Amino acid sequence: MVKETAYYDILGVKPSAQPDEIKKAYRKLALKFHPDKNPEDPEKFKQISQAYEVLSDPKKRDLYDEGGEEAIKGGGGSSQFHNPFDVFDMFFGGGASSRRRGPTKGRNAVHQMKVSLEDIYNGATRKLALQKNVICQKCEGRGGKEGAVEKCVTCRGTGVQIKMQQLGPMMMQQIQSVCSDCRGQGERINAKNRCKTCQGRKVIKESKILEVHVDKGMSDGENIRFHGEGDQEPGVEPGDIVVVLDEEQHDVYRRRGIDLLMQMELQLVEALCGFRKTITTLDKRTLIISTLPGEVIKHNEIKCIMNEGMPTYRNPFEKGHLIITFDVKFPEKLHHIADIEKFLPKREELVVPEGADEHDLVEYDPEEEKNHQYREAYHDDDDSDDEFGQGGQRVQCASH
Repeated sequence: MVKETAYYDILGVKPSAQPDEIKKAYRKLALKFHPDKNPEDPEKFKQISQAYEVLSDPKKRDLYDEGGEEAIKGGGGSSQFHNPFDVFDMFFGGGASSRRRGPTKGRNAVHQMKVSLEDIYNGATRKLALQKNVICQKCEGRGGKEGAVEKCVTCRGTGVQIKMQQLGPMMMQQIQSVCSDCRGQGERINAKNRCKTCQGRKVIKESKILEVHVDKGMSDGENIRFHGEGDQEPGVEPGDIVVVLDEEQHDVYRRRGIDLLMQMELQLVEALCGFRKTITTLDKRTLIISTLPGEVIKHNEIKCIMNEGMPTYRNPFEKGHLIITFDVKFPEKLHHIADIEKFLPKREELVVPEGADEHDLVEYDPEEEKNHQYREAYHDDDDSDDEFGQGGQRVQCASH
């Protein structure tokens, strides 16, 4: 029994969700509420990261299910959690850990790209148009003339301002904020010495079109990385651009690993007497399937076609299965019953005990059943009042 569901609610999944469902939910929410795209509510991104950090770890998830958030924190507060940006970077590959070992590296830029099941089955090349910061060539990333850059007087080059606020007698609070004069850069350039091209920002916006190659058999959520194509910044190694594939739902097929699943409707005559049908594959080939003479297909029966599923990533000539679930459609009413009975197995002879009651079957209405149960419960309450002598006439208080 799960004690708390707050983390599950944040990710929009059920407590019974599988790891893949949790992963997919985090990916979509993290991209949607990342501070770069949603600067108004950074707390939301933090909550999403904390929820994923707990629910993606089997030990932490068990601990949370048994004892809630308090069991996870263990009395240590939120310091137990990683930086939400580190969680994001670890999820999309590389990031925080690699930046600490090597030279200073800029933040990765993550973009989500919708792809159809046909794209993943056949492979495709898609174009991604984006804008990124590049170092201004006019001033070579200095922001102005040689020697024009000076330390910000307001923050003394730290990029932050610290203010003290009095909360009450003998109570002070220290508030840290980004320096408003240098915008956190720690340095300033006199307006007359600023580069006219970049206006002292050292970087300019540049449009870029990337060709994204979607290989056969790639998965939903697969990362395609463009190394060093992220925003440029003086003295910092550019981060990467990470393209995350978002597989769109297909009208006919559903993917499960390297298998493809589909449903096929059959009329009763087809299920009993055999059929011959065609299937259009994701690469526009036509498959013909049929039953053996005398074979009967039951409702919800499952059959498969070997080697007609999804291609295996990096080994596209090896494919999974195409799994078909048959949905047998029964007619609303039968005619010529006597003729049909000749070709069907005989009914089992029914022995009716003496005094048995005979009833007709009627349609079952779930809503009517709910109303019936409500009325039964209402009458039970009335009966219980009568049992204690309060179900008949109302007793009025006498006023004196």
